[in-house]
Amino acid sequence: MKKILTIVLFFSTWNLYAQTSNTDSSKIEKQFLDSAFIYEIEATDKLRKPKVLHAEPLYIDLIRDLGARKGEKEWNFGFGMQDKRNFDEFHALVEYEFAPIDRLGFEIELPFSMYSFRSMESGTDQPENRLESIKLATQWTFLVNEKHNTSLALGYIHEFTMVGFERYRSKQTFNGNVYNPFLVAAKRWGTNYHTLLYTGPVFEKMRSGQLNTGFEINSNFHYMISGTRNFIGLEVNQYLENGNLETTLRPQMRVGLAENLMIGIVSAIPLGQPNNGLGSFVRIIYEPGFRSMH
Repeated sequence: MKKILTIVLFFSTWNLYAQTSNTDSSKIEKQFLDSAFIYEIEATDKLRKPKVLHAEPLYIDLIRDLGARKGEKEWNFGFGMQDKRNFDEFHALVEYEFAPIDRLGFEIELPFSMYSFRSMESGTDQPENRLESIKLATQWTFLVNEKHNTSLALGYIHEFTMVGFERYRSKQTFNGNVYNPFLVAAKRWGTNYHTLLYTGPVFEKMRSGQLNTGFEINSNFHYMISGTRNFIGLEVNQYLENGNLETTLRPQMRVGLAENLMIGIVSAIPLGQPNNGLGSFVRIIYEPGFRSMH
């Protein structure tokens, strides 16, 4: 009887040890993948300044990576749809961003809007199909703290807003200007969890002289999959104008198709906006020479 108990105890202990070892091995492997990938992105030498890996939101994205390094560049192509009460709004954009020197990024973007009408009530303004604006932007990362995995940046976006395509014949092409200074604060918690705040005032000056002011607050929460740049997360876009706060939740995910090609998929869930329904957005991200920059 003692021999049987001894054998049972032995195999029970061995099984427990094996399970614990497998669990520990998985944890060690996960930590290794995270650490190796993060090190590859953040690795510094005498020629490169420190950089912290952060998850970048997909709908209102950054001008360039925080802590951008000289020579980094990226093409973006976006397509989306928003359900309005009487029509569907379709979006498209082409965007190019680059870093001529360390920690300084520039961007040029051409966003388009097209409309498909289901029914138009009398007195309802019919939006025009148009190139929304010619958007020029810059972003400077002024703080990179490796110890606390934190980055801070200041940026500025200037938009030359456009009239609808049909009004080009009247030689009235530009409709006004938008001035948008902003602050970005980002922190990585451990190796997988990322938070980012993008905020600033928006001033829109129309050709007529009318000035519209607002304030945007974009909060972001992401979980990045170990050893990759793939993530799932939530982007919360808020816009304050004339005392009214509009909030849109944007669940999202980013998946790498190749080492320099990714796709981002975003859903739009408006809160307290009776004229806005659900929406979707897809962003294709292409980074030429990604490996050579890291």
